[in-house]
Amino acid sequence: MDELKKILEDLRPDIDFDTAENLVDGNVFDSFDIITLVAKISEEMGVEINVDDILPENFNSLKAIAELVDKYRK
Repeated sequence: MDELKKILEDLRPDIDFDTAENLVDGNVFDSFDIITLVAKISEEMGVEINVDDILPENFNSLKAIAELVDKYRK
């Protein structure tokens, strides 16, 4: 999860990802942020996220994103 948190902090250093819970629903992340994040996860972590999983609930918090990444690592 540290690697993922670093990617998120590089993308949006203005956000406290330890406490943020509504990244998409609260309009903190826009579509460009999500596309950039998916690309960075692929590039830096070797995890390809299927387009069917690019849903708001999968990107609302660090925990949700980590669970999505873990799903693909298994």
